Amino acid sequence: RAGKEQYLIPYFIAAHPGTTDEDMLELALWLKQNGFRPDQVQAFLPSPMATATAMYHTGKNPLRPLTRDPSAEQVAVPKGLKLRRLHKAFLRYHDPENWPILRAALKRMGREELIGNGKRHLVPTYQPKGTGKGGEGRRRPRRPSKGTALTQHTGLPPRETR
Repeated sequence: RAGKEQYLIPYFIAAHPGTTDEDMLELALWLKQNGFRPDQVQAFLPSPMATATAMYHTGKNPLRPLTRDPSAEQVAVPKGLKLRRLHKAFLRYHDPENWPILRAALKRMGREELIGNGKRHLVPTYQPKGTGKGGEGRRRPRRPSKGTALTQHTGLPPRETR
């Protein structure tokens, strides 16, 4: 009504409980085939009272009857930094920073045919200079500049308690 343009921005959750590497690969191929290049991607974070959180912590589907049987249906839960980064990288297949991770995963999965420089390939064989070194999520320790008051959060050693 206000006469402003509105845009639909796709937002994806990576590393969701119940997804496997193969699922993420299929989604990445679908995204590429349909011309989507999502920028809004977040790794799954468990939140209270959510079914997915129950899946994350138990490795079981809470929508099915639960049993004590160890052979009962298990749900894949992507845990660990490397696996969570890989799932996020599949959704951001177009980002050169993710190409080394994706190449290694595709080789491990036996899907080398998706590495190449054509339209049918997911990631190219080349790496642009200055990209692919990783570093997402890594922070350099801050050193206080001269004249800055130190606190326990900026370099002062912890206080001794009695």
